[in-house]
Amino acid sequence: MTISEKVAYLKGLAEGLNIDTEKSKEGKLLNVIIGILEEIGMSIEDLEENTVALGEEIDAISDDLADVEKAVYEDEDDEDDDDDCCCDDDDFFETECPNCGETLVIDESVLDEGVIQCPSCKQKFALDLSDDCCCGDEDEDDCGCGCGCEDHDHED
Repeated sequence: MTISEKVAYLKGLAEGLNIDTEKSKEGKLLNVIIGILEEIGMSIEDLEENTVALGEEIDAISDDLADVEKAVYEDEDDEDDDDDCCCDDDDFFETECPNCGETLVIDESVLDEGVIQCPSCKQKFALDLSDDCCCGDEDEDDCGCGCGCEDHDHED
């Protein structure tokens, strides 16, 4: 039996006792208590309905999120499977600041200039790409793909 059904049963019992709810102090009290219990019962039923609706919405959002995660991480897995090499992106290159060790991602225009200013330590340095990713064959024997990626173990 739900709370509302129990309150309705209680209300029926009170009415069956023929308690005078207008003149008797006890009758007035019981009438008010039963009214409050009815409101509480309706509020609880509303909360239960809302909880079920929210649960369904959360399930739908969870399913949508799973689809998004699958699409996003599937693409990343495909990129990781492509030789595990960072050399595939022709527009950007990685190098390390010789002063602070910060890894910098630079584009071809900066590469053509030959000098870069580190955004972290503000020091300028000449680009020596002989040991960096996507620059040549010097590290080819160390990692196997010639890119010097972080994913490979080799001496700098």
